[in-house]
Amino acid sequence: MTAVRSSYLLPLLLLAAGSARAQPTIDLPALIECRQSVSEFAALAPIVNDPLKAVALGWRPLPQGNLFMAEYMLNTPITVFGHSADHIAMAGGTIIVILDMPDPRPLAKQLELETGYDAPDKFMAGRELVSRDVNDAKTGEALIESVILGVSTVKSHPGKTLAGCTYSLDLPAEGEAPPAPAKPADTPADVPQVAPSVQTPNPPAA
Repeated sequence: MTAVRSSYLLPLLLLAAGSARAQPTIDLPALIECRQSVSEFAALAPIVNDPLKAVALGWRPLPQGNLFMAEYMLNTPITVFGHSADHIAMAGGTIIVILDMPDPRPLAKQLELETGYDAPDKFMAGRELVSRDVNDAKTGEALIESVILGVSTVKSHPGKTLAGCTYSLDLPAEGEAPPAPAKPADTPADVPQVAPSVQTPNPPAA
């Protein structure tokens, strides 16, 4: 996926740190359809590095057909974007479903995505659903939480459509960092302070 902001490693480091906490129930369709936040996505962080945890969830790790994705077959199919599916993948801060759909354009249109690239061998479309300023409750550091819905194709999976969501925490551009608000005394240390803002769309991973 083409990055809108820098600091791609930051989301991964923060997700890994959050993995030490008790993990909530994972709602795969909600995660894939961008109905969750970075904090819920953090529950998936340990799975890529531990196949046994994936198996415990009913995910069967698949041979890596793309160096940038970890793929799984689900023991129980899920319904996402109106389609039944049992093939998912993760790539960094992105979780997607892999659909038997040669033409991604109808789904992109259904989801009201903006086309970023359209060629015979490659398609990318996306729309940012959430972009908000957050402050780390412990350090007060300003970050931007982003949730992006996307549809794409990739050469390693001909005849397939990849659809899903990218969750990220990024450093704001220089000069754009909001001041850190005072933290209420009753706010848990691991809950960020949020304020709404608007950024630009970004297509899904390839």
